[in-house]
Amino acid sequence: MRRGATVLLVLLALLSVAGAPPSGAAPCGSSAASDCDLAQRIAAAEQYLLDRPGTVGFVLRDRATGAKYRNANAATPIWTASTIKLAMVADLLTRARAGTVNLTDADRTLMVAMLRNSDNDAADALWSRHGGPQQVFNANFPRYGMPNVVPQPGFGDVFPYWGFQKATADDLDGLMNYVLTGLAPADAAAVVAEMQRVDADQQWGVWGAGPAMAPGNKDGWSQEQGGWVVNSVGFAGPRQRYTLAIMNALGGEGGYDDGVETTTQLSRLLLAP
Repeated sequence: MRRGATVLLVLLALLSVAGAPPSGAAPCGSSAASDCDLAQRIAAAEQYLLDRPGTVGFVLRDRATGAKYRNANAATPIWTASTIKLAMVADLLTRARAGTVNLTDADRTLMVAMLRNSDNDAADALWSRHGGPQQVFNANFPRYGMPNVVPQPGFGDVFPYWGFQKATADDLDGLMNYVLTGLAPADAAAVVAEMQRVDADQQWGVWGAGPAMAPGNKDGWSQEQGGWVVNSVGFAGPRQRYTLAIMNALGGEGGYDDGVETTTQLSRLLLAP
C-alpha cells in the first residue's frame, strides 16, 4: 500500500474513534490537531516498520481522547516472554483485594523483583505458590483484558508455565489498561511506580518515549522456538495518558539487538515529544 493511502486510513480510523466526523484530510489547524499529530506519528511508525525484521504487532491508545490504533499484526499470537509477569502481578493484586489470596511481605518483594528486574526465580516462586500449575492464573487472565493468552504445552515439566505462553498485542493493551483503571487506585499507583523504576537493562521499548514523558514499561525477551521475541508494554505522558503494547517476533530475521532497536524507535516515533 502506498504511504499516502496508509496515512488516509490512519486518519479515518483515529478521527472516527475520537468522535470527529471522518474525512480525508486532517484538520491540523483545528481542535483536532492532536488527532492529526497522532495520525502522522502512526504513519511514520508504519513506514519505519516496513524495513524492520520480523513480525511486529502494536496497539497505541490515547486514554484522554479515546483514540486507539491497532496495526495489522495486533492480533497475531506471539510468545509473551516476561511481559506475562505484569499479568501475574495484576492477578495477585486483584485476588488479594478480593480476599482469595493472602500476599505476604515476601510475596510482595518477589512481585517488585518481577517488575523491576524481571526476576525469573521470583516468577517461578509466585507461579508455584499461588496456583500457576493448577491454571489459576491462566483462568483469570481474560478478566484483565487478555482473552487470547494460551499456555504452550511441551516445554519442561510444569504445565501451564508462565514462561511458555502466547498472546497478542491486543492482550497486552488490555492488560496495561486494566492495570491503570481496573486495579484499586493504590495498587495501580504502586505498579506504575515500579514500572518507572525498571533496571537500566530494561530501559528500552516504551522507555523510548523519553524522560519528559515519564514512561514506565515491562519488557520481555527470549529466544523461543523459531527465534527471538522482544516485547514491551507500558505507558507515557501526564497521568499515563498513552499506553503502548508492542510484540516483535523476529523469527530467523534478527536477534535481540534488532528487537530492542525496533521497539524503542517505534515508541520514540509514537510517543516522544
